[in-house]
Amino acid sequence: MDVVSLHAVAERLGYPLTRVHQLIRDGQLVAMRRERELVIPEAFLTRGAVVKGLPGTITLLRDNGYTEDEILEWLFTPDDTLPGTPIDALRGDRGREVKRRAQAMAL
Repeated sequence: MDVVSLHAVAERLGYPLTRVHQLIRDGQLVAMRRERELVIPEAFLTRGAVVKGLPGTITLLRDNGYTEDEILEWLFTPDDTLPGTPIDALRGDRGREVKRRAQAMAL
């Protein structure tokens, strides 16, 4: 999975770095550590924006008890019924189906 530093995310979104940190704290983005640096999966971003539907999907999964690692795993695990991964479906404007699945995934 390709990742982007928080500084690069801020630059791409046209936000100050503090706003990117706030998006993570607010649960609109999920970050991970790579080599002691916080990074965001490249797939979470489109041109100048966060992928439509991603923040709501993250919230649904968190509400169902998913950890950040489990959220990342779920978003990037292939699902033959979509087809592809949930993040691919969100990027392809199939967010409604992804959200339905996230709501049904109560732990």
